Amino acid sequence: MSKQRYKFLQMFRFKQKQPLLNRRELLVSFVVAGCIVALRLLGFFQLFEWIALDIFFQLRPLETYPQPITIIAVDEISLRTIGTWPVPDRTIAELLTKLNKSHPHAIGLDIYRDFKVDPGHEQLLAAYQNTPNLVGIEKLSQKQDNHVLPPIGLNRSQVGFNNIVLDSDAKVRRSLLYWHTYKEKHESFALKIAKLYLQSTGIVPLAAQSNPEYLQLGKAVFSRFLPNDGSYVGADNRGYQIISNFPKPSCTTCSRDNWGFRKVSLREVLNDKVPESWIKNRIVLIGSTAPSLQDYVQIPYSSQFVGQAKTIAGVELQAYFISEIISGALYSRPLIKVWSDPIEYLWIWVCAYLGVVTRYQIKKTTISFLIIIFFGSVLAGSTFVIFLDGWWIPIIPGLISLSASAFVVTCQINYVQEELKRSKEFLYQIINTIPDPVFVKNKNYQWIVLNEAYCEFLGYPKEVLLEKSDYEYFSDSQAKAFRFHDDLVFRTQEPCETEEQFTDKNGNTYSIATKRSLHKDAAGNCYLVGVIRDITKRKLIEEDLKREKAELFRSNKELKIREDRLRYLAYHDPLTGLPNRKLFAEQLEESLLWAQSNSLMVGLLFIDLDGFKKVNDTLGHEMGDRLLITVASRLNNCLRGSDTVARLGGDEFTVILRAIPKKEVAAKVAEKILLTITEPILLEGNVARVSASIGISIYPVSSHDTETIIKQADAAMYRAKHMGKNRYEFA
Repeated sequence: MSKQRYKFLQMFRFKQKQPLLNRRELLVSFVVAGCIVALRLLGFFQLFEWIALDIFFQLRPLETYPQPITIIAVDEISLRTIGTWPVPDRTIAELLTKLNKSHPHAIGLDIYRDFKVDPGHEQLLAAYQNTPNLVGIEKLSQKQDNHVLPPIGLNRSQVGFNNIVLDSDAKVRRSLLYWHTYKEKHESFALKIAKLYLQSTGIVPLAAQSNPEYLQLGKAVFSRFLPNDGSYVGADNRGYQIISNFPKPSCTTCSRDNWGFRKVSLREVLNDKVPESWIKNRIVLIGSTAPSLQDYVQIPYSSQFVGQAKTIAGVELQAYFISEIISGALYSRPLIKVWSDPIEYLWIWVCAYLGVVTRYQIKKTTISFLIIIFFGSVLAGSTFVIFLDGWWIPIIPGLISLSASAFVVTCQINYVQEELKRSKEFLYQIINTIPDPVFVKNKNYQWIVLNEAYCEFLGYPKEVLLEKSDYEYFSDSQAKAFRFHDDLVFRTQEPCETEEQFTDKNGNTYSIATKRSLHKDAAGNCYLVGVIRDITKRKLIEEDLKREKAELFRSNKELKIREDRLRYLAYHDPLTGLPNRKLFAEQLEESLLWAQSNSLMVGLLFIDLDGFKKVNDTLGHEMGDRLLITVASRLNNCLRGSDTVARLGGDEFTVILRAIPKKEVAAKVAEKILLTITEPILLEGNVARVSASIGISIYPVSSHDTETIIKQADAAMYRAKHMGKNRYEFA
């Protein structure tokens, strides 16, 4: 393919080395999470989080923890019976006297008594003295005109403040345990009553082991509220505040929704119409519930999905606070816990990343948003289940992060698709001018752009092929090969050129060369571009050349075998396979030159068989040949791998001993040969016995000349034969 012809493809060159989709997911999720965290820090979600928290409180099931609280309500009927407000001291004194007879654990008087209300003030003072388990209220304030003093005549240690903390939507979600004014420490009304009740079980206030600054009562550790806990942003945390986990106690005597605290009217108690079991060993709270007195507040249970919000009386609010403290200390009922800021920020990012990944992986908008809604439901359900264990998880930032990230990705996908559409139109115009087949695939390995040459090559119209994959038009083997090379380019991001098989619509198979490379357009869309060239004719020529080459190789191999065979016959004895006279001369020459260069000795042994002629004459030439073969084998077994044994002709043999340190080595070899040859030889039932006469010459002791050394060894051999045979002699 001409580089100039396809130069336009360089505009789509993919330069980045990291997977683009992963980088997009991280980038979008971090941007969305960062925006949500910024809005969270600015307090945009505070009100919505409070609403979600209120809904969780309302959805929680009824609790079965024992509730030791009875509320004596100063209702409208009781006020009409008494005839005046504030309730006279005599009436309060009478009420306390009746209650003492039933022996309650603690009595809480949630009515301000900072002035005398005659008649009966002396009786009330006497009742105070006779009721050590009584706790009255005061209201603390730095401003004198807003401060309400403790009840007159009541011991200061029996007074607790009933200040409440209101959120900006006028609801109570926090409670105060301690307050400091002018360096004096005050306890809340609810905490004092709870301590009185818990004393009977042996529970006393302690410093928490996890944090000595935190209060611990029994099994409950009351973590101090910080300005940014939960969904709060810069909240006022003066005093010792906690986020209240308002109980939802079941109550068979409560008319509304069958839950709450047991209430009886002041008139019923004064008329002795209340069972003693409702008072004995319980906590009794005395307070106003009359609407005309307007002592009402809102808590999470006050909100309604439909209709107007309902309020509760102040004495009921104190009952919630007391119940929370007691149930936590006695039964390990969870208190509200919150995440640290880093964990909350990580949670927001995880939700954003989930939305991004879902939208990127599922291209269809409707299905992806249904899944996002499903994830949101699971998220809400999970946070509610975790809330039942006391954890307040920021659900609103998480849900907004999940949906916002999906929305951002949707906008991005729409933009990318529009850019891709324009890119396709441009590509169609360009690639149709190229005569070679060209295809473009997306990351799903689908054809998204094809030129006319490719469609003609495959035999299908372009409209049928678009958005399809190789597996729909090729055999499994061909489709797997295409997919393997496509995936390799996507993974390595490097160009790849391969040769493959290609079968068209009519079943014709072609050999093709495909060049694949990874590209992207201006909008960042990644795709694979492939250019095909038909190399069928070239492959046929190559196959012919391969066959000719193979034939030539076979002919050359046969010639080489013949040449090696002729060379072998020229240098070896045809009977024994030992080197012949010619090869012996060459080997001896080389051995002497090597010994001369390395200052070593070479031994030459001339061997002539004794008694061979007799064997030949008596047993025949065939047996004689067999005897020679056996002797040749025995000679080889007596020598080292570096030594050479040769047959010069007839029954004459020579041995070249290379690199011997002294001539005694040659003598030992000769002795070994003599012993070996004299061993009986079995020839088809006949036993033949021969011996040998050996002559030895040593280089450079005998001579430096090859011819002279041979002659000396030959002469020594004849001398050994004349001296009695079966022996060796040195030159």
